[in-house]
Amino acid sequence: MPTGIVLYCYIAAGGAMGACLRYFVSSNIDSWFGKALPFGTLTVNVVGSFSLALLYGFIERHELVESPYRALIGVGLLGAFTTFSTFSIETLTLLENGLIMKAVANVLLNVCLCLLAGWAAIAMMKG
Repeated sequence: MPTGIVLYCYIAAGGAMGACLRYFVSSNIDSWFGKALPFGTLTVNVVGSFSLALLYGFIERHELVESPYRALIGVGLLGAFTTFSTFSIETLTLLENGLIMKAVANVLLNVCLCLLAGWAAIAMMKG
Protein backbone atom coordinates (compact mmCIF):
# COMPACT_ATOMS: atom_id res chain seq x y z
CA MET A 1 0.00 0.00 0.00
CA PRO A 2 1.45 3.37 -0.92
CA THR A 3 1.89 5.97 1.80
CA GLY A 4 2.33 9.72 2.07
CA ILE A 5 1.89 11.88 -0.98
CA VAL A 6 1.53 8.87 -3.31
CA LEU A 7 -1.47 7.65 -1.31
CA TYR A 8 -3.08 11.10 -1.53
CA CYS A 9 -2.47 11.14 -5.29
CA TYR A 10 -4.37 7.86 -5.66
CA ILE A 11 -7.23 9.27 -3.56
CA ALA A 12 -7.27 12.54 -5.51
CA ALA A 13 -7.29 10.76 -8.87
CA GLY A 14 -10.12 8.51 -7.74
CA GLY A 15 -11.99 11.48 -6.30
CA ALA A 16 -11.80 13.38 -9.57
CA MET A 17 -13.13 10.37 -11.46
CA GLY A 18 -15.88 9.77 -8.88
CA ALA A 19 -17.09 13.37 -8.94
CA CYS A 20 -17.26 13.37 -12.74
CA LEU A 21 -18.97 9.98 -12.77
CA ARG A 22 -21.52 11.17 -10.22
CA TYR A 23 -22.41 14.18 -12.37
CA PHE A 24 -22.59 12.05 -15.52
CA VAL A 25 -24.81 9.34 -14.01
CA SER A 26 -27.05 11.67 -12.04
CA SER A 27 -27.66 14.13 -14.88
CA ASN A 28 -28.36 11.36 -17.40
CA ILE A 29 -30.78 9.54 -15.10
CA ASP A 30 -32.55 12.83 -14.34
CA SER A 31 -32.85 13.63 -18.04
CA TRP A 32 -34.29 10.17 -18.75
CA PHE A 33 -36.77 9.98 -15.86
CA GLY A 34 -37.40 13.64 -15.05
CA LYS A 35 -37.03 15.36 -11.73
CA ALA A 36 -40.34 14.44 -10.07
CA LEU A 37 -38.19 12.42 -7.67
CA PRO A 38 -34.38 12.62 -7.38
CA PHE A 39 -33.82 9.40 -9.32
CA GLY A 40 -30.29 10.48 -10.29
CA THR A 41 -29.22 10.76 -6.67
CA LEU A 42 -31.03 7.54 -5.79
CA THR A 43 -29.23 5.72 -8.60
CA VAL A 44 -25.85 7.08 -7.52
CA ASN A 45 -26.48 6.07 -3.91
CA VAL A 46 -27.64 2.55 -4.81
CA VAL A 47 -24.81 1.93 -7.30
CA GLY A 48 -22.26 3.40 -4.88
CA SER A 49 -23.51 1.27 -1.99
CA PHE A 50 -23.41 -1.86 -4.13
CA SER A 51 -19.93 -1.05 -5.44
CA LEU A 52 -18.45 -0.33 -2.01
CA ALA A 53 -19.94 -3.55 -0.65
CA LEU A 54 -18.27 -5.45 -3.53
CA LEU A 55 -14.96 -3.75 -2.76
CA TYR A 56 -15.40 -4.57 0.92
CA GLY A 57 -15.94 -8.20 -0.06
CA PHE A 58 -12.67 -8.27 -2.00
CA ILE A 59 -10.88 -6.70 0.97
CA GLU A 60 -12.42 -9.22 3.38
CA ARG A 61 -11.24 -12.05 1.10
CA HIS A 62 -7.76 -10.49 1.34
CA GLU A 63 -7.59 -9.80 -2.39
CA LEU A 64 -7.09 -6.02 -2.03
CA VAL A 65 -5.70 -5.57 1.48
CA GLU A 66 -2.40 -3.95 0.49
CA SER A 67 -3.48 -2.69 -2.91
CA PRO A 68 -3.36 0.97 -3.96
CA TYR A 69 -6.70 0.30 -5.67
CA ARG A 70 -8.33 0.23 -2.25
CA ALA A 71 -7.55 3.93 -1.78
CA LEU A 72 -8.15 4.79 -5.44
CA ILE A 73 -11.54 3.08 -5.68
CA GLY A 74 -12.87 2.93 -2.12
CA VAL A 75 -11.83 6.28 -0.69
CA GLY A 76 -11.37 8.32 -3.86
CA LEU A 77 -13.76 7.19 -6.58
CA LEU A 78 -16.63 5.87 -4.46
CA GLY A 79 -16.08 8.51 -1.77
CA ALA A 80 -16.61 11.24 -4.34
CA PHE A 81 -19.29 9.28 -6.18
CA THR A 82 -21.39 8.97 -3.03
CA THR A 83 -20.81 9.03 0.70
CA PHE A 84 -24.04 7.11 1.07
CA SER A 85 -22.07 4.01 0.19
CA THR A 86 -19.92 4.51 3.29
CA PHE A 87 -23.02 5.01 5.41
CA SER A 88 -24.50 1.80 4.00
CA ILE A 89 -21.46 -0.38 4.60
CA GLU A 90 -20.99 1.00 8.14
CA THR A 91 -24.63 0.25 8.95
CA LEU A 92 -24.37 -3.25 7.47
CA THR A 93 -21.21 -3.88 9.50
CA LEU A 94 -23.05 -2.92 12.67
CA LEU A 95 -25.87 -5.32 11.75
CA GLU A 96 -23.43 -8.13 10.92
CA ASN A 97 -21.87 -7.66 14.36
CA GLY A 98 -25.29 -7.96 16.02
CA LEU A 99 -25.40 -4.30 17.02
CA ILE A 100 -28.97 -3.75 15.87
CA MET A 101 -29.73 -0.75 18.07
CA LYS A 102 -26.53 0.98 16.96
CA ALA A 103 -27.43 0.28 13.33
CA VAL A 104 -30.91 1.75 13.83
CA ALA A 105 -29.41 4.75 15.64
CA ASN A 106 -26.94 5.22 12.80
CA VAL A 107 -29.75 5.25 10.22
CA LEU A 108 -31.99 7.59 12.21
CA LEU A 109 -29.19 9.97 13.18
CA ASN A 110 -27.79 10.18 9.66
CA VAL A 111 -31.14 10.74 7.99
CA CYS A 112 -32.62 13.06 10.60
CA LEU A 113 -29.52 15.12 11.36
CA CYS A 114 -28.62 15.54 7.69
CA LEU A 115 -32.15 16.68 6.88
CA LEU A 116 -32.07 19.02 9.90
CA ALA A 117 -28.68 20.43 8.86
CA GLY A 118 -29.94 21.01 5.33
CA TRP A 119 -33.08 22.69 6.63
CA ALA A 120 -31.00 24.88 8.97
CA ALA A 121 -28.70 25.96 6.16
CA ILE A 122 -31.65 26.85 3.93
CA ALA A 123 -33.31 28.73 6.78
CA MET A 124 -30.09 30.65 7.47
CA MET A 125 -29.74 31.64 3.83
CA LYS A 126 -33.33 32.87 3.67
CA GLY A 127 -32.90 34.64 6.90
